[in-house]
Parts: sequence; structure tokens; C-alpha cells
Amino acid sequence: MSDENHCFGWTSTPFLCCNPEMKSAAVPASEPSLAAVARPEEGASPAFSPLYQQIKTLMTRSLRVGEWRPGEAIPSEMELAARFKVSQGTVRKAIEELSAENLLVRRQGKGTFVATHAEQKSQYRFLRLMPDGDDAGRVQRRFIDCRRLRSPADMARSLALKPGDAVVNVRRVLTLNSVPVVFDDIWLPGLLFKGLTAERLSDYKGPMYGLFESEFGVYMIRADEKIRAVAADAASAAALGVKVGHPLLSVERLSFTYDDKPVEFRHGLYDTASCHYRNSLS
Repeated sequence: MSDENHCFGWTSTPFLCCNPEMKSAAVPASEPSLAAVARPEEGASPAFSPLYQQIKTLMTRSLRVGEWRPGEAIPSEMELAARFKVSQGTVRKAIEELSAENLLVRRQGKGTFVATHAEQKSQYRFLRLMPDGDDAGRVQRRFIDCRRLRSPADMARSLALKPGDAVVNVRRVLTLNSVPVVFDDIWLPGLLFKGLTAERLSDYKGPMYGLFESEFGVYMIRADEKIRAVAADAASAAALGVKVGHPLLSVERLSFTYDDKPVEFRHGLYDTASCHYRNSLS
């Protein structure tokens, strides 16, 4: 079920660290040195992060600014070790954490790649509604509208915007085997999604989050959800083809990109008559 470069000039910057493996670190001229990553803010208590965490922070910044794009291979562990002047083991540990957080993907014999929602196995990462039984079924989407508005106060708070800032509101219906199962009401920061239209959404064949990352440079890396049972109102009943008062699953999702920046608020109403919400806990 579908859900939905620039190059740096590198300089050598001295780094004082209790770890003897690090004497100096090559970092982008536009980024702080590893010393700055480890140094606490003025007035804060002294705090030092492990060396691999500092490497992880610098790698995350490279992902955030688009040095390595979704779907592209990152440099090898050897190249990164030379770049940061650390051991391959330190780089490997940083990569392992980024992989565990679904920011990177290891491919046996091929290397490590930036995760992307365009990959088939990643398309369901944020979509947990599954059909009952073993048949995955055929999922289709229909966009009702895509409008640019002034942000209501509640949406501004959710998306860390100012009241009245531009937002994009998208409403769509997902169907499973031609039966409506999801009615989505989606809100996006207008500044990040200039040029987004219903036609553009409809023409894109992959998952919506794949469109966001490939055409708007916005990559969703995690989401918080609130789930509750509700009764269908007139609008959701009409969209899903059910009676007013029909039981639905309400899923409010706030999705974040790098640096925990909120970039999407989504309210989905799910008809679970023939589907279920599935989550794996570990």
C-alpha cells in the first residue's frame, strides 16, 4: 500500500579531544568543527559526546543540506574515515546508528545509500493500514483538492509557523480494491512546497513522500501519531461512502525532517471494516 548538491570546500580544522585517535578533522567550511559539535553552549554544563556521535552529527548535516541525496551512495567507510581523520570503526558505528534510524540503508556488496521513500520496501514505512487476509490488494488514490491558504492558528502551532503564514492543504481518498478506506486531510508549510498542485500530485506515480523528497527536497524521517476511535461526520462519511456515525479510526500524524523540524500535519480517517492498523513493537 502506497503512502501516501552541492559540493563543499574542505578544510582541516584542529580538534582537541581526549580521544587519541582524533588529532584534526576535515569538515565543510560551512559547518562547525567537531570541537564545536562537542563544545557546550555558553552557560551550560560541560558535556562531551562520544566521537562516533560527533561523526554522526556531521554526517546528518551533510544529509540535511543535500550533499548526499536520497537514493545516492555515500562515500565508503575508508573515504569517510580519511575525511574526518578518525578510524573506520568510528565511522562504522556512526553509520550503524544512522541505518537504525532509517536515514541510511546498507546494501550487501554495493555500499551504503541514503534512504528514500521512493524505494518499494520503504513506501509503507509510515502507512500502517493493512488489509485483512494475505492479499495486499490494489491501492489507488484520488485527490479531492490542493489549496494554498493562510495558516489557521492550530496548524501554525503544529508546523512551527506564524499564524497567517502560507500553508498547502491537500485532501485525498485512498481506495483498496476500489473501496474507499482512508480520508486524508494534509497540511504542509507553503514556503517548502511552492508549486505543489493537485495535478502534480496526481501525475506522480510513486508515494507522496517520494514526491516530497525528489521535487521539493523535503525528506520525512520520523513521525509522531495519536490514534483514537471516532464517529464519521458528514464530510468523512461522504468521502468514504459510509453512514454518518460509522466507526472510524482517527490518526493524527506530525512528520518531521532533519533537526526535528515539523513539515507535515496529517489527519487520516480510516475505515477498518476490512482493514486493520498494524504496528511492530521492539
